[in-house]
Amino acid sequence: MLNSYDRVLIVGCGTCVAVCHTGGERAVNLLGTTLRLARKVEGRDIEIGEQTVIRQCDFEYLDQVQNVDKYQVILSLACGVGIQGMARKFPNIPVLPGVNTTFMGFNEEYGYYTEMCKGCGECILDVTGGICPIARCAKSLLNGPCGGTNNGKCEIDLTRDCGWILIYDKMNNMGQRDKFMKINGPKNHRKANNLRYMDLRNWI
Repeated sequence: MLNSYDRVLIVGCGTCVAVCHTGGERAVNLLGTTLRLARKVEGRDIEIGEQTVIRQCDFEYLDQVQNVDKYQVILSLACGVGIQGMARKFPNIPVLPGVNTTFMGFNEEYGYYTEMCKGCGECILDVTGGICPIARCAKSLLNGPCGGTNNGKCEIDLTRDCGWILIYDKMNNMGQRDKFMKINGPKNHRKANNLRYMDLRNWI
């Protein structure tokens, strides 16, 4: 992506991606050093700026990005939302992704995340014990496990716990198996992926 550019601004994000070691200040410094060394080996010059803001998904913090005009391109080390935020903030300069965003996860332990939510827009956590079947079931089934679950594991990935077994065990432990028996209707996929904006100003 950067092959045709010789003035690059790398912008890191100091929150989520920083915690998982892909987009914080340290990652910006390492990437900048790596790019300089690679260009030196090629016998080509490159000017690299390095900045990190608290969040790239909020215009308030993008105001802190300085001297953008002296660069040809921005390489953002934020998630997909932050990269798009940067592109909106600076519409006259290319903004390239420096990371691949795969999911919204819970930080189980240092550097290890479990996918917890797909942002489907039609939450049913109230009847599934706080465990999302859309994210935790490989097939995103809404009404119990498929026929392939075996010993509590998913047939698609035998190292992965079956989401619906997790839900059943949780509901059983809470004495709420009656909720487990509730039939969930078909998902309205128009509520997800097609959202253009969410105005929370009147909710506060």
